[in-house]
Amino acid sequence: MMHTHPEHKYAPYPVLERPQRRWPNQVLSQAPRWCSTDLRDGNQALAQPMDGASKAEYFQYLVEIGFKEIEVAFPAASSTDYDFVRYLIEGQHIPDDVSIQVITQARPELIERTLQSLLGAKQAIVHVYNATAPVFREQVFGMDKHEVIALAVAAVTQIKTWCDAHPETQWTLQYSPETFCMTELDFSIAICQAVQEVWQASAARPLILNLPATVEVNTPNVYADQIEAMIDALAIDAHTTISLHPHNDRGTGVAAAELAMLAGATRVEGCLFGNGERTGNVDLVTLALNLYSQGIHPQLDFSNMRKAVAMAEKMTALPVHPRHPYAGELVFTAFSGSHQDAIKKGFAWREMRPVNLWQVPYLPLDPQDVGATYEAVIRVNSQSGKSGAAWILQQNHGLILPAYVQKHFSQCVQAHTEQHGQEISIAAIWQLFRQQYGLHAVPTWRVQDYVYDAESGVLQARVHTEHGLESLVGKGKGMIAAWVHALSTWREQDVSVLHYDEHSLGQNTHSQAVAYVGCQFDGGAPVYAVAIEQDASKAALQAVLNAVVLQAPALKAAV
Repeated sequence: MMHTHPEHKYAPYPVLERPQRRWPNQVLSQAPRWCSTDLRDGNQALAQPMDGASKAEYFQYLVEIGFKEIEVAFPAASSTDYDFVRYLIEGQHIPDDVSIQVITQARPELIERTLQSLLGAKQAIVHVYNATAPVFREQVFGMDKHEVIALAVAAVTQIKTWCDAHPETQWTLQYSPETFCMTELDFSIAICQAVQEVWQASAARPLILNLPATVEVNTPNVYADQIEAMIDALAIDAHTTISLHPHNDRGTGVAAAELAMLAGATRVEGCLFGNGERTGNVDLVTLALNLYSQGIHPQLDFSNMRKAVAMAEKMTALPVHPRHPYAGELVFTAFSGSHQDAIKKGFAWREMRPVNLWQVPYLPLDPQDVGATYEAVIRVNSQSGKSGAAWILQQNHGLILPAYVQKHFSQCVQAHTEQHGQEISIAAIWQLFRQQYGLHAVPTWRVQDYVYDAESGVLQARVHTEHGLESLVGKGKGMIAAWVHALSTWREQDVSVLHYDEHSLGQNTHSQAVAYVGCQFDGGAPVYAVAIEQDASKAALQAVLNAVVLQAPALKAAV
């Protein structure tokens, strides 16, 4: 059980005193170099690791979306990993602009096996690491600081000797002091300087100093301070890159990466959707699209997010959460009435104004940019207000409901969703709307034809009923007034029109017209109806006629 006094069991990790810190005033302006670790760090975290065929398929997808550096294997760990590296090289599956990366511990026999796997590669990144944090030095390896530095120097020396003997490959060394974020800052500086001294980075032999938060133990600002302090202390030239490898133990991996990039790091390692040991590696999808939403192209293409999700789920057998940023099934979806109303008005605002910048309430990113449709933006359940169903009808059927119909139909939808206790589908909304407002493909009562003389105000019309054609005559100031007079006389009841609206369903002259009416019969409650016809006048007449049918129980039952 949780302790009442956790301070007796857990001590906070120290922070840095850096009054000279600069990163809080920086602004991100470009994407980092990305390195996908899905095939290695992500793969080792799976209950069922990928086989060679799956890794090959995933590798091709990672290349497709834009990764130029991909950590593909721990060749010394298994024959599957070793054989996969050979498959990529011997089968010439690595594009000329892509570097594969392999990882090894700082042990001579593992380094040798790792380097052998890379024979014939055009370009390769050799990633070597050893534990530097006190908890690992003392509890796991029983080594002091001098021994740890000596181990790193020996490993880098061995790799350099091999690279000198195989100049046909363009080599890059990557060194990681693990776990950097838990290591004393002065010791991290010392061991990285020792590695720099041995490797002697150049244009022909670049160096990546990868500074991992292998176990996230502090707030993101502390990681940023550590990164900035390392950059200040080390001789970072054009041939040396400061790289990040944040994990997500505290749930702030993305924030830690962003702040560390502000601090000067220019490369990030991680996995799609944050797969990785324990709580995962940093989520590269979220990190990339965070940049994109600020107007910075991430140099990774997630235009087809459904494919990205499907691929990751297939390869990892792990689901992407419905609320996962940018990628989840529900991230662009609003059920709340107030949210729906704001979104609907935001889209209407864009339609009325020729604006380029994306600014829509509750939607920091245009769903279409990641392959989502606007149908997913608003979905309707019992929490939805009048705008939800209205948006769906407008997006899918072109209906721009007037306020009185919006309000009335939202009540109908809410009654339906409360009765059924679940979300209502787009198809069900359309069916409910048609039933509620008499919008049948072939109404039982329908206007057959009509003639209106504007000078005399006389309307003559024929109505098709279940008994055949009925001839109606009415007179009034305007066609609708004449129609109301004709219906009142025919039905022997007082008919009045309280509301009337119409609009075209398209932009061309052959578009259909839709009419909305709110009618009153013998002073009773309003009855709302809708009609769609080839011309606006006939739509108006049919809408009022639909209201007549809807208000009469016997006629409504017949329909």
